[in-house]
Amino acid sequence: MDKPVYIASSFSHPQSAIMKRTLLCYYIIFFALTLLITSCKGTKTAASATNATAPARDYRLVWSDEFNGNTVDTTSWNFEKGGEGWGNHEQEYYQAANATVSNGNLVITGRKENVGSNHYTSSRMTTQNKHAFLYGRIEARIKMPVAQGFWPAFWMLGSDIKTVPWPASGEIDIMEHINTDSLIYGTPHWDNNGHVQKGDTIASTPSDYHVYAIEWDASSIRWYVDQTKYHELNIANNVNSTEEFHRPFFILLNFALGGDWPGQTIDDSKLPANYYVDYVRVYQKKP
Repeated sequence: MDKPVYIASSFSHPQSAIMKRTLLCYYIIFFALTLLITSCKGTKTAASATNATAPARDYRLVWSDEFNGNTVDTTSWNFEKGGEGWGNHEQEYYQAANATVSNGNLVITGRKENVGSNHYTSSRMTTQNKHAFLYGRIEARIKMPVAQGFWPAFWMLGSDIKTVPWPASGEIDIMEHINTDSLIYGTPHWDNNGHVQKGDTIASTPSDYHVYAIEWDASSIRWYVDQTKYHELNIANNVNSTEEFHRPFFILLNFALGGDWPGQTIDDSKLPANYYVDYVRVYQKKP
């Protein structure tokens, strides 16, 4: 008869007991780290956003809105109101009610609804008289709705616009998108014995999150989608009457419906529609 075979428990040996305690410690550490990571998901920092193009080391963050709260921060943002077409024959009525904060995003909602003579509503927000910037990297992480007649934008206007008529006050369109195509537009506007604009486009996927940015200094303004530069304007020594771009600008976010550029046909079947802004950040060169 064969001798019986005895299989010892793996934890009966002193070394096995040590291994057991070691594994238990690993499990506890792993569990604690998992809880920590999960608890931090709802809070964004300047280094946490997907697709972000990290500023060069000589930049520092000087202002941001991460939209981590429950409402729009009115110490940073103004709500423009009205339905006068805003110079572009847009069809929406702008009101604060269409801008909310949810899940770490600013959400601007375009709706089919009547306010006065307007048949659509949306929001337009500015940092005018609250935050203005001269030079730096200005960026936002954005996801846009795509449909005929939609016109979301992230842009800047010269802070002196109330005393210096447009376009002599200057305009920097960091990102504009219209209708259903894939093109992102980056465009400066200024006065050189009349209105001048000199922009460019890049193909992208507007319905996905991307980082839209300019890098602006005394020599030039450069436009980016994520890490790709696609346009540059020389402003050194006010060349071509670009003195507008050596003065402070404020930031705007809006979602227009209809207008001279996208056309007046709006796809009502895609409404309500949401324009998501994960954050807005401004960096400037370190002293």
